[in-house]
Amino acid sequence: MSIDLSPDPDVARLAERTASFVRDVVLPVEAEHGGSSARAGEETRLRLQHAAKEAGVFAPHVSREYGGHNLDMRDRAVVFEEAGYSLFGPPALNIAAPDEGNMHMLEHIATPEQKERYLRPLAAGDVRSCFAMTEPAPGAGSDPAALTTRAERVPGGWRIDGRKWFITGADGAAYAICMARTSGQPGDRGGATMFLVDADNPGMKVVRHIETLDESMFGGHCEVVFDECVVTDDAVLGEVDEGFTYAQVRLGPARMTHCMRWLGIARRAQDIVVARAAERQVFGTCLADQGMAQQMLADNEIDIAAARGLIRQACWELDQGRSGAQSTAIAKTFTAEAVWRTVDRSLQLCGALGISGDVLLSRFLREVRPFRIYDGPSETHRWAIAKRVVRRHLTDGSRADG
Repeated sequence: MSIDLSPDPDVARLAERTASFVRDVVLPVEAEHGGSSARAGEETRLRLQHAAKEAGVFAPHVSREYGGHNLDMRDRAVVFEEAGYSLFGPPALNIAAPDEGNMHMLEHIATPEQKERYLRPLAAGDVRSCFAMTEPAPGAGSDPAALTTRAERVPGGWRIDGRKWFITGADGAAYAICMARTSGQPGDRGGATMFLVDADNPGMKVVRHIETLDESMFGGHCEVVFDECVVTDDAVLGEVDEGFTYAQVRLGPARMTHCMRWLGIARRAQDIVVARAAERQVFGTCLADQGMAQQMLADNEIDIAAARGLIRQACWELDQGRSGAQSTAIAKTFTAEAVWRTVDRSLQLCGALGISGDVLLSRFLREVRPFRIYDGPSETHRWAIAKRVVRRHLTDGSRADG
């Protein structure tokens, strides 16, 4: 039986338009600012988003009701990879983290009133947002159940108290989706609730930017304090105490869209090094004719192809309504490491050029390295993958014995 992996014709055309837009419009802007969002500033992001709207490639992931193309996860994989060919491609299309994941979750969970107030301006690119879950140790990090930020009932609403860090995009965000414990104790697997907190709430403060390897995220990675932060009852996103369940609506797909975007950068790195290897003369011959160079180029192709296959398998499961816990963990772990290997090999083959500012490979290397930690470290995913494998074996074995 043959398997057709080609996208729907409309999706293929959208991907082609996205690729052209990124190459013609976005790449020159990325080069001008060295791939750094801090250098580019919000004005650049808004200008690129305006251009994306004119090109008809803006916000392809949201429903048509909110101005998008209503792509499912498999269709996103094709388009997002093309957008990810540049560090500035995802923010230009309004599919960058954390906004893209927040849009996905708001469409699934928010009330009609919350969608109008929070989702519609986010989908239009009029505002940015952030997702405030991660905390300094010993709080929520690789283990979300360690959540320490608390929300207590007060007349007419809730008071949130706690400290968050590595909150991507917090500086300049119009609002935060804050995860806080409403019952139980740190370590309990339930008892969390999501709250929509406006940036002008006096109880929420961005206290510092955390210096990191990566610089492409608009709004940076910040430490945020919730100190007697009072919100009304209509700020609750979803049901009380169901925050961890709702987080899965966001986290699995968001891991995959991260993978899609970074796969675009891996392709970009490969294109840079292939062009260099084809023209660079060393020891009386072309670099691309050297056996060691050929092996590195081939390994890049293998990593890119394997990552793409794992991403699409996981996306297919998500589109079928499955949890995708195992497939997304496998795809995220492999892709994060494969993208790193691809960029690292490409930089090595380019030699001195690779570490110079004449190409952006050194910037790419700094950008992709944190992905082996963000959205769950590789070690945590491997632990979870192994646990599921053993659990399945024990379950299947007990059935066979019975």
